Amino acid sequence: MMHRALISRSARLVQQATTDGSLLARNAPAVSCSHRPASSVPIPPPACMLRPLEIPCRYLFGPGPSNVPPRVLAAGGRPIIGHLHAEMYEVMNDIKKGIQYAFQTENNMTLAMSGSGHAAMECAVFNTVEPGESVLVAVNGIWGERVAEIADRMGAKVHTIVKTPGELFSNQEIEQALAKHKPVLFFLTHGESSAGLAHPVDGFGDLCRKHNCLFLVDSVASLGAAPLLMDQQKIDILYTGSQKALNAPPGTAPISFNERACERMFNRKTKPISYMLDMTHLSNYWGNDGKPARMYHHTGPVSGFFALRESLAILAEKGLETSWQQHREVAEYLWKGLEDLGLKLFIKDKELRLPSVTTIAIPEGYDWREMLAYIMKHHNMEMTGGLGPSIGMVMRVGLMGYNCNKPNADMALNALASALRNCRKSKA
Repeated sequence: MMHRALISRSARLVQQATTDGSLLARNAPAVSCSHRPASSVPIPPPACMLRPLEIPCRYLFGPGPSNVPPRVLAAGGRPIIGHLHAEMYEVMNDIKKGIQYAFQTENNMTLAMSGSGHAAMECAVFNTVEPGESVLVAVNGIWGERVAEIADRMGAKVHTIVKTPGELFSNQEIEQALAKHKPVLFFLTHGESSAGLAHPVDGFGDLCRKHNCLFLVDSVASLGAAPLLMDQQKIDILYTGSQKALNAPPGTAPISFNERACERMFNRKTKPISYMLDMTHLSNYWGNDGKPARMYHHTGPVSGFFALRESLAILAEKGLETSWQQHREVAEYLWKGLEDLGLKLFIKDKELRLPSVTTIAIPEGYDWREMLAYIMKHHNMEMTGGLGPSIGMVMRVGLMGYNCNKPNADMALNALASALRNCRKSKA
């Protein structure tokens, strides 16, 4: 009975924390140092750690993480169980099926990385490329730059095709580069959040198969917000992050490998440079290798997996097509509102705009840093500037997942209108 009472009290505290946006300092016991016994350790407890944790409640209308729904927060607050318990394996099995639905794939080698989208990014490269092999990376924003650096660090011969942020790569350009460099892996970002671009991927999978190359796609900013069909579009490796339209906290990263990718991955001459990201171990940990027993590899983020499972359940209940439609409708509502304010959208072609992250060309005469600081201070709202090569070119507004609705779009538009009125234009 006591155990049930504690769980019930914990659930109430989670719900209360969700409601008022803080960790409720008033519920924390008072800490007194006046009667602390003499200590033999030379470094005393830091004063900051003797204060209760307080977290502000903000509108996260940037490129991610997004605000998390109470249902997902509550799932993450459930009691911890062992990472090798049968119940945990059941949760992981559910996650696998949820990812297969979200990715629209039947790939058996589907799982969630213990880490952010960068963990999945490195996992994909480290497991399918060996030192000295050729890699081709399409760079039109920061994520192509990151993959190129990751591949270079592990000893690959990296070749890039480069465009300014927001520009597209044609099928002809891709095929010419594939024929020239003969890579084992070609990388493209589907949802380039630094530029607000949703890059078409149709036809690229066919080109990669023609040139005996794996097609790797980053969908961290786009999954659940824009249409993407892994199997139909012949994507060999696809990954995403938990903290965008999927609406879970940061820290888990779904990824899937098809049979072509597995054949290369499990028939390599050298071991991957990372033990943590080695798919020969991770495939067993996730029950994907056909062996009867799952062996210990690492301690997965139990609470993170609970939250990810719940977010995937919400997506399944809503339906992918409904989610895509909702993100598109809210994005178009936001785009019209921005244009009514006299702002210019960075991606001119409406069909190429990323529904989850909208990029605004910095209005002439304004300091974008001052505008964003004003919005944070006076509206308690996060929007951000560019990232990597798009710094100084754009401001970014993200309405995804739980945040994707028209009232939130109105709040964002009101905050931007206020900043335009109250931030000083430069004399230039």
